[in-house]
Amino acid sequence: MIEIKHHGAVNGVTGSCHELRVPDFGILVDCGLFQGQEKGRASSAMDLAIDFPIDHIRALVVTHVHIDHVGRIPYLLAAGFDGPIVCSEPSAIMLPEILEDALKIGFTRDRALITRVLDRIRSQLVPLPYGQWHELVSEGDAALKIRLQRAGHILGSAYVECELHDGHRNERIVFSGDLGASHAPLLPEPLSPEKADRLIIESTYGDKNHEDRESRRYRLKSVLEHALEDGGTVLIPAFSIGRTQDLLYEIEALIAEFGETEILQSSAEGSSGPLRWQDLEIVVDSPLAAEFTRIYRDLKPFWDDEARELASAGRHPLSFEQLTVINSHEDHLNAVEYLARTHRPCVVIAGSGMCAGGRVVNYLKAMLGDARNDVVFVGYQAAGTPGRDILTYGPRGGWVELDGERYGISARVHTVGGYSAHAGQDDLLRFIAGIPETPAEIRVVHGDSGAKRAFKLALEAMAPDSDILIPVG
Repeated sequence: MIEIKHHGAVNGVTGSCHELRVPDFGILVDCGLFQGQEKGRASSAMDLAIDFPIDHIRALVVTHVHIDHVGRIPYLLAAGFDGPIVCSEPSAIMLPEILEDALKIGFTRDRALITRVLDRIRSQLVPLPYGQWHELVSEGDAALKIRLQRAGHILGSAYVECELHDGHRNERIVFSGDLGASHAPLLPEPLSPEKADRLIIESTYGDKNHEDRESRRYRLKSVLEHALEDGGTVLIPAFSIGRTQDLLYEIEALIAEFGETEILQSSAEGSSGPLRWQDLEIVVDSPLAAEFTRIYRDLKPFWDDEARELASAGRHPLSFEQLTVINSHEDHLNAVEYLARTHRPCVVIAGSGMCAGGRVVNYLKAMLGDARNDVVFVGYQAAGTPGRDILTYGPRGGWVELDGERYGISARVHTVGGYSAHAGQDDLLRFIAGIPETPAEIRVVHGDSGAKRAFKLALEAMAPDSDILIPVG
């Protein structure tokens, strides 16, 4: 009997961890960290525990390296897992980097211990090219092979095709991981699988669609212009992998197109006359984001055609003149103090994307109380995170708790949701509709309850003969 179990991402959008099992063995697809507040989870140290049996687990397959998909890997190793960690070739490069940062923040500052953990992870990594079948297990009459396909979510992201033979029949089971939005910058959009008897699919935006690329690009331009008019700082909380690089790509394109155009400003300390797009300073304040931006640049073969053509024409969409990267903590603190004091027009991209930690918190503490500043959200904000609270209460002049203290919100709050790295409802439905034979079973995971319910209704209308399930934790 073939079973699918879920050890995360069933009560919300984080903690992704799914198990595919036949009686004698199984594999895990992702092993991610819980973030924010999810039903039945307290977002405590207990969320790090591997609270399910793993003696039968032969391999871990990683769809991509966002922390809500890989953050519990060190704890999986500590629980005794010593099998292969299979992922795409770009993910194999990035995974140790993201886990090093996670270990330093949430596990230990012991450099020797971190090195040992990372060395072990590297020794277990199995980089797999896209589109190539790889046998994971063959025991008796049962066998399992997998194939990774581009998911278009972040660099290296994949959905996982599993071909399983349990001694009686063959079955193709597909785990979507996180799927990218159509026409996202830098990466090609995902193609539908050729077959899926059962499909486990994300539903982060299962209840809504994103703006088209041209509309969201000009809305980003409009929001930035409006925010910069009064000489404040535009703060964009963004994940270090994916969202930061997408934003840099789009901002570089705006500068290239509107470089001589002036942004109207009221007089502000630190201002020296009319501000043109080509004079606008863009700051990335995150060593991790800077490192992954470098990795993105080094992995141009995995970019889409448009991005590679720009690079061939001499443009530098991820490394342009107006871009400043802040690495050291001292420089970070100086930048926060300087921008809060002078109100110099500036766009700051800082992690983390949901404001639950990282350098963005210091900017928020210093700037939320000033109406000349703006916070621009470009991605999903999970329930229980400071980002969700700012988004919910900020427009009403409310407050948010940061590091145990309340901070009033006078800064303006905007959303440009079209920059989500997740597929919208139509993208998800198109992915399923492209499968030649509709899956007999579709499991809806990785979404808030409202998004999952809305997506289930849409699926029932599109695929009335499929069994549509919403697993519960």
